[in-house]
Amino acid sequence: MAAVVAATALKGRGARNARVLRGILAGATANKASHNRIRALQSHSSPEGKEEPEPLSPELEYIPRKRGKNPMKAVGLAWYSLYTRTWLGYLFYRQQLRRARNRYPKGHSKTQPRLFNGVKVLPIPVLSDNYSYLIIDTQAQLAVAVDPSDPRAVQASIEKEGVTLVAILCTHKHWDHSGGNRDLSRRHRDCRVYGSPQDGIPYLTHPLCHQDVVSVGRLQIRALATPGHTQGHLVYLLDGEPYKGPSCLFSGDLLFLSGCGRTFEGNAETMLSSLDTVLGLGDDTLLWPGHEYAEENLGFAGVVEPENLARERKMQWVQRQRMERKGTCPSTLGEERSYNPFLRTHCLELQEALGPGPGPTGDDDCSRAQLLEELRRLKDMHKSK
Repeated sequence: MAAVVAATALKGRGARNARVLRGILAGATANKASHNRIRALQSHSSPEGKEEPEPLSPELEYIPRKRGKNPMKAVGLAWYSLYTRTWLGYLFYRQQLRRARNRYPKGHSKTQPRLFNGVKVLPIPVLSDNYSYLIIDTQAQLAVAVDPSDPRAVQASIEKEGVTLVAILCTHKHWDHSGGNRDLSRRHRDCRVYGSPQDGIPYLTHPLCHQDVVSVGRLQIRALATPGHTQGHLVYLLDGEPYKGPSCLFSGDLLFLSGCGRTFEGNAETMLSSLDTVLGLGDDTLLWPGHEYAEENLGFAGVVEPENLARERKMQWVQRQRMERKGTCPSTLGEERSYNPFLRTHCLELQEALGPGPGPTGDDDCSRAQLLEELRRLKDMHKSK
C-alpha cells in the first residue's frame, strides 16, 4: 500500500521530490521497526541469574512517550466543524484534559522560566503537548496568561509565583488554547480576555485588531494578525525595549520550532503572508510556540533538507532535551530562519527541489505559496506515518 501511495504522489514530481517521499516512507518503516525492538526489549525483564538483554544501540532513534490523541488530526471538515463550533468539541477537550492530567500529573515536559530585567516568562506544559505561558512583571507582581488551556495548571503557577492575573491573551479559538478562559476569568474577576473578534474566542471581553497593544505594568504586548490556521489567529509580541531584553513572540499555532500550523481556515497565500509578518521581526526575538513539536518537525526538515547542518545541530540538542523530557522552547527567529523549511520558501535549493517554479506571470510570491503548500502536504504525509 505504501508503494502505491508513493507512486501516485511521485507522479509529475522531480527526482528530489521522489527522494523526499521515499525518505518519508522509509523513515516511517524504520521508526516502526525501532519501536517494535524497544518494546520487545522492555517486555522481557531478566530474572535473577539470567543474562541481561542487550542494551539499545546508540543508533536507534529515541521514541518519545506516546502522546494523547491530537484533536486537530485530519479527520474531515465535519469533525473540524463539530470541534470548533459546538459543545461536543468542548466535551472532547474536557476528556483530553482529564486524560492528560492523569498521564502527566507534573506536565508533559520539564520547563525553565526565563528571567530578564524585571520580566519573567514562565512556560507551563499542559495537555499532552501544549504550552501555556505566564508573562510576569516581577516588580508590580502582575501576570498575563497566554493560551491557558488547563486552568488548574495555570492557577497553580499563579499561586506559586504570588502574582495577580490581569489579562488572558488568546491566540485562537481552538479549545486546546482557549479552554481555560472561563474558569480563570471567573476566578479572577478583574481579568480581561483578549483575542480576535473574528475567531469566536470563548469569554472574550476585549477584542483586538492588528497592531493593537496591551499594556500591563512594564509589559507592552502587541497583537499581530496572522490568519491561516484560523481566520482570526493572532500572535503576541512582547516588546523587549522597556526592560532592555529580547522581544518574545508567543506564536500559538502559527509557528513552531522548525514547523508551522495547518491551514484550517485559509490557504497557502494567507499562511505565507502571516509567516512573512513573523519574518519581519528581529533575529534575536525569542520564539515561544504553542506546542512541543520540535523533534517531529526537525525530523521532517531533515527529509527535505538533509544537508542542512544547522538543522542537524539543533536536532542533536533537541534529542538530548527530550531524552530527559525537557522542553525545547524558546528558540530564536534567527535560528528558525536557518532550519525551518516553512520559513525558507525563498531558498533557491528548496524551490528547485520541490517547487513548481515561477507562475505564468513570473510572480515569486505565487511560487513561494505553492512551495509552502507542497511542504505542508509532505509534512502531513510524514506525520500520518
